[in-house]
Amino acid sequence: MAQVLEFRLPDLGEGLTEAEIVRWLVQVGDVVAVDQPVVEVETAKAMVEVPCPYGGVVTARYGEEGTELPVGAPLLTVAVGAPAEPAAESSGNVLVGYGTSAAPARRRRVRPPRPGARPTDGEPSEGRRTAEPATARQVPAAQPPVSASPPRTRRPAVPERPDGPVPVISPLVRRLARQNGLDLRRLTGSGPDGLILRADVEGALRTTAAHEEAPKTTVTAPAPQTALLERPEPRAGTRIPLKGVRGAVADKLSRSRREIPDATCWVDADATELMRARAAMNAAGGPKISLLALLARICTAALARFPELNATVDTEAREIVRLDQVHLGFAAQTERGLVVPVVRDAHSRDAESLTAEFARLTEAARAGTLTPADLTGGTFTLNNYGVFGVDGSTPIINHPEAAMLGVGRVVPKPWVHDGELAVRQVVQLSLTFDHRVCDGGTAGGFLRYVADCVEQPAVLLRTL
Repeated sequence: MAQVLEFRLPDLGEGLTEAEIVRWLVQVGDVVAVDQPVVEVETAKAMVEVPCPYGGVVTARYGEEGTELPVGAPLLTVAVGAPAEPAAESSGNVLVGYGTSAAPARRRRVRPPRPGARPTDGEPSEGRRTAEPATARQVPAAQPPVSASPPRTRRPAVPERPDGPVPVISPLVRRLARQNGLDLRRLTGSGPDGLILRADVEGALRTTAAHEEAPKTTVTAPAPQTALLERPEPRAGTRIPLKGVRGAVADKLSRSRREIPDATCWVDADATELMRARAAMNAAGGPKISLLALLARICTAALARFPELNATVDTEAREIVRLDQVHLGFAAQTERGLVVPVVRDAHSRDAESLTAEFARLTEAARAGTLTPADLTGGTFTLNNYGVFGVDGSTPIINHPEAAMLGVGRVVPKPWVHDGELAVRQVVQLSLTFDHRVCDGGTAGGFLRYVADCVEQPAVLLRTL
């Protein structure tokens, strides 16, 4: 007799706790092989194809395209062939959160849904939306993944939950508790099997508000308790959720503004000689050299002279950590929003290697195939906002880095050259830096060196 194994959304690493279903790659009834990708999801880092560690027939899917699921939520169920040899039907460690051990011999209970719920090709029942660790549960083939049995009776109240995952109906409930400083382990849920619902959290918040108001007045005033959870009337207009890549960017930029005391300095530079040098390189044959690659080469040379800016701040230890390697991030605009791919070991690459890596990462960003590793670990960021036709900007530092160099468009402008007024190719350079890692003198020295290399590329020969 076949077994039905439940595959849950695995831990995708990098501290990610949820993902949005972008596209299902299989249908109910399809036969899947071990490690075959079954769904494409978008996390806060990148688009990821999730492989299933079981081979068999898909019997149910949970979640429509566009649904956001927490890690540990059911994705699909698969009917596998031989129950006596489950290890032969499972894969190795494909992603974080997968296991290679055989399924447990003891059947685990299936949490029943609310009355009338049944598995569909879309959204799972609320009773099954829990953020438990990503494990596979065995369900007999004769029994559907979710039955329509009535909910269980409420468990007795307990003062505190032991260590382990807290069963919460959705990430929104967890967020509401976190924003109000409520410990979910001290609650007993009113849902099936003690599942914590939004009503449980709101009730606990009303009780807390009542206790806080009691010493201040002798009259019970329900209005302040209700106001704690009341929301203002939504404004008319189009509402766009801050989730996925755009949500991650919003969170990172907000954190940068909260934590980093930044300052910005800028300078205009005559880029005529740099543009001529690039034209000469490309005329000599071989792979074409991009302007961004030359600017990146200048950045790595400047960071070798001013290592204070290739650093991060450990706020808990109250220490500045200067980094030995330069992993250079660069801003790339995509249809899904702004992303910052990272060129590893940029300090050890020449202009040709940098050009090729920029092209590869840019193409992957536009195609939505960047991996979490491509988007993390940067130590310094280069932002070429000149491609948008603007001259200057004050960039926001890419937390937890310490600085970002911004480059405007290169345009013909009147310029005094060799004592005479001439039309030259001028670019504005701006440096935003964390004032905790260095003072204005260091930042100014870095920016001036970059400008000197732009105006006289031969200055780079000293560091080659």
